Amino acid sequence: MTTKENLFDSGKICRHRARAKRNFARHAFLHNRVLDDLRDRLDMIKRDFEAALLCSPFAGAGLVVPADFDQVETVLGPALRAAPHDLVISLLHLHIDNDLPNTLVAICRNLRPDGLFLGALFGERTLHRLRQCLLEAESALLGGAQARIIPFAEVRALGGLLQRAGFALPVVDVDRVTVHYKTLSALLHDIRGMGEANPLCGPVRPLRRDVLALTEALYKERYGDKDGFLPARFDIVHLSGWAPHESQQKPLKPGSAEVSFKDVFKP
Repeated sequence: MTTKENLFDSGKICRHRARAKRNFARHAFLHNRVLDDLRDRLDMIKRDFEAALLCSPFAGAGLVVPADFDQVETVLGPALRAAPHDLVISLLHLHIDNDLPNTLVAICRNLRPDGLFLGALFGERTLHRLRQCLLEAESALLGGAQARIIPFAEVRALGGLLQRAGFALPVVDVDRVTVHYKTLSALLHDIRGMGEANPLCGPVRPLRRDVLALTEALYKERYGDKDGFLPARFDIVHLSGWAPHESQQKPLKPGSAEVSFKDVFKP
């Protein structure tokens, strides 16, 4: 029997987050943006939740969190085992989960019937320009490159994972955010400040100054705007799904439609 090797190093993740907590409020703009978005989504649902759980490694470290949430600063596991919830919110951490499929299953099983899951994580095109320029610069100067930006999940795959985890009425959408930085070091400073430094397993050699200089030059040449700023893209993927309940809307059976698809598009 073979065991699946982890992609992410839990020790590195803990160290990166502990370091980031010291000044997280200065780098929390994406997390606070997501929280505002989640509040708007909850307002549209028009429903009161009695047992809400917010899972974020930075709860209480710069986030403006509603007082009626149970806050969790580390991992979902212990909180999910403690008691069922009718609302679980996961804030920008599942993209570095070594077993995302089973984590989603655990969340779905924890929810009370007709309970709601809302999650946000970084998606597939996040920092793709930085990834490309880093790989090219390191390859050119050192004859080879290490992976320094993690592989992010595809939107289509995330929708499939929600369905397989048992969620009813799953929905996936993307908020594409572009942030403009004066220098490459400012972008890297924000990445570290958000606790998103490289968490991949295995040894990673330090980035040499000449590699960083060439990376910045490539970035500016290919993607820099007219004012010389570097645009960095963050794809924030929003997930939602409900714990199954008999009261929920069911998909129609094939052939049950009262209007023909052909009639809709008649010339």
